[in-house]
Amino acid sequence: MSSATPTPGTSLGRRLSLTGVLRLRRPSEIWFKPALSSVAAIAPPNLILLALGRLDLAMYTMAGSLCALYAHNRPYAARARTLAWVVLGMLGGVAVALVTASLTRNAVVLVTVGALLAAVQKALCDATRVGPPGNVVLTFISSASLFVPQTLGQIPGHLALGAAAGAWAWLVGMAPALLRPHGPERRATAQALNAAAAYADTRGTGDGHAPARAAGYAAVQAAWQTLLSLPVSGTRATTRHALERLVVRAEVALAAPADTDPERLRGWALALRGTGRIPRTADHGDASATEELLGVDAELAARPAPLWQRLGPLAPIALRTALGCALAGYASLALGIGRPYWALVTAAALYQANMALTWSRAVQRVVGNIAGVLLFAALAPLAHLGQILLVLFCLALNFGAEALITRNYWLGSVCVTPMALLITEFAGYQQPGDLITERVVDTLVGALVGFLAAVVVTNRRAGDRVERAVTAADRARERAARLLAEPEPAPAALEAARRRLAAALTDLRTTTDAAAGEWWQRALPQERVVLAEQAGHRTLAATVRRQTVRADRDTGTRTEDVRP
Repeated sequence: MSSATPTPGTSLGRRLSLTGVLRLRRPSEIWFKPALSSVAAIAPPNLILLALGRLDLAMYTMAGSLCALYAHNRPYAARARTLAWVVLGMLGGVAVALVTASLTRNAVVLVTVGALLAAVQKALCDATRVGPPGNVVLTFISSASLFVPQTLGQIPGHLALGAAAGAWAWLVGMAPALLRPHGPERRATAQALNAAAAYADTRGTGDGHAPARAAGYAAVQAAWQTLLSLPVSGTRATTRHALERLVVRAEVALAAPADTDPERLRGWALALRGTGRIPRTADHGDASATEELLGVDAELAARPAPLWQRLGPLAPIALRTALGCALAGYASLALGIGRPYWALVTAAALYQANMALTWSRAVQRVVGNIAGVLLFAALAPLAHLGQILLVLFCLALNFGAEALITRNYWLGSVCVTPMALLITEFAGYQQPGDLITERVVDTLVGALVGFLAAVVVTNRRAGDRVERAVTAADRARERAARLLAEPEPAPAALEAARRRLAAALTDLRTTTDAAAGEWWQRALPQERVVLAEQAGHRTLAATVRRQTVRADRDTGTRTEDVRP
């Protein structure tokens, strides 16, 4: 916790805005993929258990099946590794929960273990950037497992069910590779090109140019991270190099928007859809393009920071999660609710990169859950007509949750909530009124207590990270400026310096935005941030002009004809 004095502009009241919290966004470009994958992964195990009359075991197969929700944006080689780790992480959390449940029925101990598991899951998911749905699904399954009566002898069989369903989920997640083996990397490149085109539309000075520039650099960095995970040899390496040239063009467009044809970028992005030939840039195969990729290779060769270094800055978020989940569970127990893990999971779902985002998620969670229990009230009488309907409703709601959640979190929660309530009835029908009451109370308790924990556990490290990010951006700019001052800088070195500067500026903007959402901390170095960004982007533009001049000299073209 921190004893710092609140600074002007970081007051709690100004952070808790409701503006835009419930606004719907455009759906994700691949919204249907996780939706269909979840249905394909969940349906066979549940239908098999239904046929065997053991639908009460579905919670264990759901642990493995829900792993199919992860890694849809990753190239398939990286997806295979990520899904395997997700399955192992899911099984590890369930194993801890089942062993604890078999050793004690003390509810306070169970809530405490669930809160600690939630904190570990949150920290690991954020540090590894596993992506949506992040820690929430892991915490939901492990927390629910804590409150299922268990014996040590049953645990191997239950874990085996989860492992079998997890293996099936892995196959479901990898199946699209048979039809479109390069789909994720092509899609990431197309998103970078479209984002760069949107910034080029502003010519660098028009309305909305600052957020468009930030979004462009974020999309480009995401594309590079995707390409980084591809193999360095073989067919996929050939694809990687072709896509790298397009991402380089997007980077050049971000550095020199006034000299960019946005329709050319959009045309390349459109051509990346499907499985057709990857479009070639005008400079494909010439010396300057080869040198650019040498700079890219130098940048991609940098090893990521060790996991323990990435976990360090997440300590305040992990502490918030542990404290908030524990207090929410204890409060639910004090109120006599039979399922305190609902309050625990609600608290775990709130915690985002900063307190402002956590507040937004709390509002979305409450609105979505209350609407969801109303939907459950309408569905429950029909679901009670037969267990097959129970399973089919759960599958439909699972599809709806994944299809809608990219529009806004609350909209996805409208489907998640009744699905979770119906899953509790796999072992036997229950009174809908009791379930609805308990779920509403636990939602309100979890949201309130979880948010108060975020207010109490402040994040002083956010300001420190901004200071480090400004310093890193300044150093990257100075390195690029030194190379620009040389009469004939090595093209690969100049390109690598430009890439590092672009990455540093992206990290600076992301870090500053995250820190701005905290409230009880010292003043952020806003003036230094603005100056670092202005100087950095001027240097980026200068590197592009320098590279363009060299390309003109090598190819004999005029500067005004060289456009990304």
